[in-house]
Amino acid sequence: MTIPISEMPVLKANWRDFLALTKPRIIELLLVTTVPTMVMAAGGWPDVTVAIATLLGGALAAAGANVLNCYIDADIDALMPRTAHRATATGLISLRTTVVFGLILSLMSTAVLALFTNGLAASLAALAIIFYVGIYSLLLKRRTSQNIVWGGIAGCFPVVIGWSAVTGSLSWQPLVLFLVVFWWTPPHYWPLSIRYREEYAAAQVPMLPVVATDLTVSRQIIIYSWIMVATSLLLWPATGWVYRAVAVLAGAWFVAQAHVLRKSVLAGIASSKPAMRLFHGSITYLSLVFLAVGIDPFVS
Repeated sequence: MTIPISEMPVLKANWRDFLALTKPRIIELLLVTTVPTMVMAAGGWPDVTVAIATLLGGALAAAGANVLNCYIDADIDALMPRTAHRATATGLISLRTTVVFGLILSLMSTAVLALFTNGLAASLAALAIIFYVGIYSLLLKRRTSQNIVWGGIAGCFPVVIGWSAVTGSLSWQPLVLFLVVFWWTPPHYWPLSIRYREEYAAAQVPMLPVVATDLTVSRQIIIYSWIMVATSLLLWPATGWVYRAVAVLAGAWFVAQAHVLRKSVLAGIASSKPAMRLFHGSITYLSLVFLAVGIDPFVS
């Protein structure tokens, strides 16, 4: 029996659907880098109002950029089982509504930062949104296998936003942390791309694991991992024993896991399992390093 269209239930988006478009888990990871950077900039606890405004403004900036990304990627999200449930991809939330929602969040982020921190922090947040939406989502993602390398720059901005919100300026320390996140992004994301290679290929997104062999990808991961760890050690003169110990030990573990992935590839073993171990481990690595950044001023 066919149900008449007029009697079919009409699905309406709720707040959870809108929240999902902001990609909360990504926002959480970005905030993990912001708080310790503010502590380092202040040499202790930063001003409460500035800290709250920075976290709120940073979260809104990331949320706005992620929502606009959902609008741009609605067609390829619908082709990938990992992202096909997103409300814009399913049509539950219209493209128009998605754009308006993303723009409102983006404008709110710059307003909060400008009003409660300073113009530099607000400008950097706006630049991060423009870079992620305009450079990565529109120009790079569908055109080059180096998309995540340069597109990942947007994810580096929270550290300079946090530092500038506290100090009103920039220094070499946040630039080092910026580079740590920059070098971290490819060995964090490429293992995930190995796991979902077929989905990216079906959506015609040229992630590196789609267009290159696992041997090439694993080699690139090792190179970026070593550079990342070396970059993290550049903070040695400005930190104490807590950060130094974590940077060395966590870095050694990360590099070791990168070599484990390469060994599995050379042995002809399925690379998905060690790749996902490295992906999840990369989140732990970044969290530990920035936790050490935040603890170090109090201990040292």
